[in-house]
Amino acid sequence: MIASLAAAPSLATNLPVLPAWRATAEQVAQAGVPLAELAPNAPDSYTVKRGDTLWDISKLFLRSPWRWPELWGMNLEQVRNPHLIYPGQILVLERVDGRARLRLAQAVGGEPDTVKLSPRVREEALGDSAIPSIPMHLIAPFLNEAVVFDSNELAAAPRVVAAQEGRVMMSRGENAYVRGEIADLRDWRVFREAVPLVDPTTNEVLGFEARYVGSAEYVRRGEDRPRPDGKLDLVPATFLITSVREEVGIGDRLAPAPTREFVSYAPHAPAQPIAGRIVSVYGDGLNAGQNQIVALNRGRADGLEPGHVLALWRDGELVPDRTDAQRPLLKLPDERHGSLFVFRTFERVSYALILSVREPVRRGDRFTQP
Repeated sequence: MIASLAAAPSLATNLPVLPAWRATAEQVAQAGVPLAELAPNAPDSYTVKRGDTLWDISKLFLRSPWRWPELWGMNLEQVRNPHLIYPGQILVLERVDGRARLRLAQAVGGEPDTVKLSPRVREEALGDSAIPSIPMHLIAPFLNEAVVFDSNELAAAPRVVAAQEGRVMMSRGENAYVRGEIADLRDWRVFREAVPLVDPTTNEVLGFEARYVGSAEYVRRGEDRPRPDGKLDLVPATFLITSVREEVGIGDRLAPAPTREFVSYAPHAPAQPIAGRIVSVYGDGLNAGQNQIVALNRGRADGLEPGHVLALWRDGELVPDRTDAQRPLLKLPDERHGSLFVFRTFERVSYALILSVREPVRRGDRFTQP
């Protein structure tokens, strides 16, 4: 199952099933999953509900929710396209000879994938109700708003120089006046001054995070108007503020809005071992909890890709050995205390959603493959 931002009704049937996922699923489909891999309280059956995600269902049946191909493999014969599991379908867990398999319950009429329909009002587009992998509403706002530049290119970007009636801050529906090199594009994003993302281990600048402020529409170009005395009146371009996350201010920078793309995800582990550190908590917080966003000091160049699930680790504390008269310091073992879901990658930095966590996440915390 793959979540899609603004997915077209027919898109789910065309989403890719990677060979590695299918190979895993086919292998599991033949033998089933060892009972030891099941979650301790795995139910005998479960009815898929509206609002469920693949992550939710995987947690019900498996100890490691990111191992979604195995869950698919457990019902491979009936669910041939893992992107299409719908509310109302009943999943039944079978335990035989120390192995477990998942199948769809037999529906009325003798066909496993058919249900009896009665007239009702549909409130959603046909074909667009398959459950997603993760809660898309948590990351959708960040798909175009969380931006990392390789260099501080925003320093030379068009800038807001004035507002109407001498104001300093601008809200939705107000005009902003802008100077700079402006391409003839309608839709723009507004950012606050970019800040460097510094690797907590090497202190190297990995990129520049631009704080998203809002969006604007290009209304009228600026010009240099000659005056009778030979001097020029500098007339800035006019932009209409169309949305704000926070008020737009003098000095904020503009960048063209990217083409909106379909974004698809499926939880899976990195193919190779990987390790790194949390660079920052997105926004102004020092600590982060479940469902918050963090920046990682690894990106595309390191093999990270959208959909990767990572393990969060807390470094073991230094404590004195109170049973020893010399009181030597002991380094306690590192403890795994959460998981991350990578949803956006740049060359050297990635953004991840905290799926689960036992303790607050801080800059410098460690992550590895699960």
